[in-house]
Amino acid sequence: MEANTRSTGRLPAAFLTPGSSSFMDFLSDYQPEMLPGRRQLPPTQGVVEAPHGTTIVAVSFAGGVVLAGDRRATMGNVIAQRDIEKVFPADEYSAVGIAGTAGLAVEMVKLFQLELEHFEKVEGTTLSLEGKANRLSTMIRSNLGMAMQGLAVVPLFAGFDVDRDRGRIFSYDVTGGRSEEHGFAATGSGSLFARSAMKKLYHKDLTEDQATTLVVQALYDAADDDSATGGPDVARRIYPIVTVITEDGFRRLTDQESSETAAAIIERRLEQPDGPRAALL
Repeated sequence: MEANTRSTGRLPAAFLTPGSSSFMDFLSDYQPEMLPGRRQLPPTQGVVEAPHGTTIVAVSFAGGVVLAGDRRATMGNVIAQRDIEKVFPADEYSAVGIAGTAGLAVEMVKLFQLELEHFEKVEGTTLSLEGKANRLSTMIRSNLGMAMQGLAVVPLFAGFDVDRDRGRIFSYDVTGGRSEEHGFAATGSGSLFARSAMKKLYHKDLTEDQATTLVVQALYDAADDDSATGGPDVARRIYPIVTVITEDGFRRLTDQESSETAAAIIERRLEQPDGPRAALL
């Protein structure tokens, strides 16, 4: 976006006029074509082929919430990228993980980050976690036209609610419908397998370390059954992105921390490739 459209060095009037605390509202008035959902796609005979990212998982624990994602992006039956990043901080106390059309999803995350920052600068305070979840719902709904052409974005939003002093997780559908998840959640092509793994391993008294191990385990199990989900790639040193959000704010695990968690899970799987059979007998 060009802020200075004249040679006088002054900002256009739209930038100097008091208005809504929503950056999306400002952009829809000033340059609506910049919004992803307002763009016109050329006519096509079928679904547009574009890189897609999956899978995203989240788990709450006593002190907050963990949000994690694998690193693979696919385009049909082809691996488009092996080290894509799908989990981003939204602000100091929240994060968003993307599943769906990778390019649009990353753009939506950046717009969401700017939306929260704009609100804070205009209002002098931050949105509540519920308010952030609602803003993201509106953005997804505005992308419905793209979604109907195969360019859907279905994120997972998680954060620490400073008012309720606990971690919370929100899932969405392509229409912007929002649901609060309790305990754990997953989205993306491998979500069915990841959710099944978390269902058996989750309990409400998880520690932070146990929660981070649980999400990596869930992604490992999803990769075992879903070709679009990438598991830990030891040869290339590519590991899931794992983030932790507590009362101290957002923190992303280092590659060293993620690799150690993944190595422990792989070691256990090598010892029991078919799972703990003895427990079932």
